[in-house]
Amino acid sequence: MVELRNVSVTYSNGVDALNDVSLKINDGEFVFVVGKSGAGKSTLIRLLLKEITPSKGRINVNGFDLKRLKKTRAYKLRRTIGFVFQDFKLIDSMDVFDNIAFVLRCTDSSERYIAKRVPYVIKLVGLTEKAHSRPSELSGGEQQRVAIARALVNDPQLIIADEPTGNLDPALSTEIVELLQAINKCGTTVLMVTHEHDLVKNFGGRTISLQDGRVIFDDYLIGDRN
Repeated sequence: MVELRNVSVTYSNGVDALNDVSLKINDGEFVFVVGKSGAGKSTLIRLLLKEITPSKGRINVNGFDLKRLKKTRAYKLRRTIGFVFQDFKLIDSMDVFDNIAFVLRCTDSSERYIAKRVPYVIKLVGLTEKAHSRPSELSGGEQQRVAIARALVNDPQLIIADEPTGNLDPALSTEIVELLQAINKCGTTVLMVTHEHDLVKNFGGRTISLQDGRVIFDDYLIGDRN
């Protein structure tokens, strides 16, 4: 579960990035967070990862009270979260298998577990035949699928996808959202941050809209597909 209670963030330069934001995302939900540049989306992500602390308010993520969680223990929180970047951030000197396995090796998982878990998530994102390809040999959509598999491999409670379709064409964007929805149906909470209103309008679902650091909309939309 993700819960923010009366959260505000004021940066040292005086910019009010978030203003008295309260919201709750239950386990197993799929939620779009939308807003223009400067609306507060990036600040929200940084808060949930405990990269920054709020000026006011309380935050709970996956059972962690972030006000009480020491920065030296933040890694425990982050192990419960899978993060999908807009620009993939894959390591080109590694093939698909090792890009995904890298996450598990950083947490000292056994090679036996890695040999079982990594092929499973590669299959889940539909890239079994590309397991030994380098990122440079993949299309943009395939690279994003690898990034999603990497976010999923540690079996997180929550996936945060930050503009995951920002570098993709509309058809591939649809495929990526469909993949995230399939993962969500398996029980993983998904928070997808995007500025692509047409994409949200197409799929529908719970949508939180930020503007000038405030929540101006939080409700369920009926998508054009429905």
